[in-house]
Amino acid sequence: MEEHMAAQYNPYDNMLTILEEAGKKLGMPRNDYITLCSPERELIVAVPVVMDDGRTEVFKGYRVQHSSARGPCKGGVRFHLDVCLDEVKALAAWMTWKCAVANIPYGGAKGGICVDPSKLSRNEVMRMTKRYIAQILPIIGPEKDIPGPDVNVDGQVMAWMMDAYSMLHGGYGIPAIVTGKPLEIGGSLGRVESTGRGVVITLLSYLAQVGQKPKGKTAAIQGFGNVGGIGAKLMHKEGIATVAVSDIGGTIYNPKGINVEKAFEYAAKNNKSLKGYSEAGLKTISLEEFWSLPVDILLPAALENQINAGNAKNIQAKVIIEGSNGPTSVEADAILDKKGVAVIPDILANAGGVVVSYFEWVQNLSAFAWDEDDINSKLSKVMTNAFNDVWQVSREKKVPLRMAAYMVALSRVVKAHKVRGLFP
Repeated sequence: MEEHMAAQYNPYDNMLTILEEAGKKLGMPRNDYITLCSPERELIVAVPVVMDDGRTEVFKGYRVQHSSARGPCKGGVRFHLDVCLDEVKALAAWMTWKCAVANIPYGGAKGGICVDPSKLSRNEVMRMTKRYIAQILPIIGPEKDIPGPDVNVDGQVMAWMMDAYSMLHGGYGIPAIVTGKPLEIGGSLGRVESTGRGVVITLLSYLAQVGQKPKGKTAAIQGFGNVGGIGAKLMHKEGIATVAVSDIGGTIYNPKGINVEKAFEYAAKNNKSLKGYSEAGLKTISLEEFWSLPVDILLPAALENQINAGNAKNIQAKVIIEGSNGPTSVEADAILDKKGVAVIPDILANAGGVVVSYFEWVQNLSAFAWDEDDINSKLSKVMTNAFNDVWQVSREKKVPLRMAAYMVALSRVVKAHKVRGLFP
């Protein structure tokens, strides 16, 4: 049943459903936001790669720009077998809303290649990456569209992207073309931790608004990479115990709390997987059991459509904070709202990554580097302001936080469209 529902799930339709409802709740004529129902550009490219054994394979690549009304398009690139046009379109739109909620001067874009990078050598990934940049070259640039890292893409891949773009533009370094780069070529301090840090800043803002303290609370986390793993470490510092983690290696549970520092070190050495990890009191549970654990906080930090009509009814967590993009379906949202579960949406909760990417871009353009304390301080201010804006709309309009976030974002993007006017 759940597999059938997941197969029918269309992330772009999911986004459009929420967009239309936000427009109605704002009392906004559809004509004001009709241009935002379709991406500005959709590019599908062939990415031919000479493999190590001499044969040539051709992968399908995508780059979608949803909106540039508020500034250059911004969005990650993912390498995954599930990458398809509808997914990339949805992710590009979510980036538009995310940047607008955070109130940074970007529009939304997204890219990807349909590939399992674990089946490729590192040199094959490099050649694929550089050819992909050559294929999407006409629509990207520091003032047009700035790619960043996403699923299965790390700082080294971003360095290859920067190099390819730079070589194709005269051979001099152009660091502002991508974000998420290594520090040696213009990357920013705090970028790796930024999404997980932003999630925790937002969670603490929510708890403060509802008069609760973090100490003593429990959490279950899906995914244990830069979002879930770093989120677990930062929550631990606030007194929140992570009792369960589900990732590509399976699902583990320790009712007394997992040693997140030890687990994070293990995952870092084992391809971001906790498969084979052990500690006293730890046991393996099913994914079905994971979703129904009686925890205070649930942090999905994996892929889309993880919380759907099939498992939402079993969720006992009081708060869901979305570390990944689009983890909750529209049907699940309705179930959770009826149950009184607070869902802090992706376009608000995980915006820390794009906020610090924006900081990286600004540093590159100005040829100046900020220290990490300054970056974290700026991130905290942006994320806190974003949460407060959404919280205020949620209380005033009596709508869930997701709808409030979309209303804030849609209002800002539509205002930018109106000020600029429709061309020609």
